[in-house]
Amino acid sequence: MTIGDRIPEVLGIDQDGHEIKASDYRGRKIVLYSYPKANTSGCTAEACSLQAHQQELAAAGYAIIGVSKDKQATQKKFAETKGLHFPLIADTETTLLQQLGCWGEKVTCGRKTIGILRTTYLVNEDGVIERIFTPKEIKTKIHAEQILNEIQA
Repeated sequence: MTIGDRIPEVLGIDQDGHEIKASDYRGRKIVLYSYPKANTSGCTAEACSLQAHQQELAAAGYAIIGVSKDKQATQKKFAETKGLHFPLIADTETTLLQQLGCWGEKVTCGRKTIGILRTTYLVNEDGVIERIFTPKEIKTKIHAEQILNEIQA
């Protein structure tokens, strides 16, 4: 997906078994971010950054939604152990990840693999993508600050 595209209506099932739809967020903006694997250092840093700044993001009109290929039980444990208070979609079939365009070839430790490309989409109140943070732009430990700097500019 690119800037100007509308996100899919059905986003997936979160850690609590709730179906998450784009229409659930009509009138609200969304920080929709993909991450490779729950409970890894980079993904934990990113999620904790977003959680730490959740109130500031909410004050700017943004809800947070995470998505990875992890199973629902893994997402639930990740949310519970890290104190995350936002939906984490368990996209085990990579349906949403492929639709968003953040599933593909990447190089990890010199090896080419297929997997999740860490990406963040800022979505407006109508479900349209307004900004995309690419994997090379994202600094996991300060990602929420990156987003806040972008939306406050």
